[in-house]
Amino acid sequence: MSVTIYVADARHIEYAGAICKLMYISAQERGTGIAERSLDYIAGKLAEGKAVIALNGERLAGFAYIETWSHDRFVANSGLIVAHEYREQGLARRIKKKIFELSRRLYPRSKIFSITTGLAVMKLNTQLGFKPVTFSELTDDPEFWRGCLGCRNYDVLVRNEHRMCLCTGLLYDPAAHHRPQQKLLTAGRTILRLPMKFKHK
Repeated sequence: MSVTIYVADARHIEYAGAICKLMYISAQERGTGIAERSLDYIAGKLAEGKAVIALNGERLAGFAYIETWSHDRFVANSGLIVAHEYREQGLARRIKKKIFELSRRLYPRSKIFSITTGLAVMKLNTQLGFKPVTFSELTDDPEFWRGCLGCRNYDVLVRNEHRMCLCTGLLYDPAAHHRPQQKLLTAGRTILRLPMKFKHK
């Protein structure tokens, strides 16, 4: 499989229509999950470099994008899709890793979250350090939840006052993965000592 994953830019806007079509097909197949996004919205993500796109030559193989909420305190990895002929080949894992790395680079202090009904996506997130959380730990930005309007389970979300739905919330908190330096005070100087591993015999 000769598929290359790129950080998107303006050159990839021509794929916006194909991406929207693939997102619609994926949502219909799952029966839940992917919220509908407009052509202009997807084109904007491509142009802003807030997406990754997988291409086999010039053929669309997959896609995922980034959204930011609550003044960039939260970042969402969204819309992960893989075209039929490229499934079951590990491409989803590669796309997920690439969009996660892009999120960490662009927003190193932001919490990254995902909501999904897909077991495969849950496993991928867990391997990257995400933890399952309640919706109360995710952004309370109403614009984010309005993005769920296109999902067929939106009524479930509304009935539960945005506290739960059929999706599972997963969160990566960079603070939980930070290993602070140890400080030693000697003769009026502060010396930084990095964490080390010791073997006991």
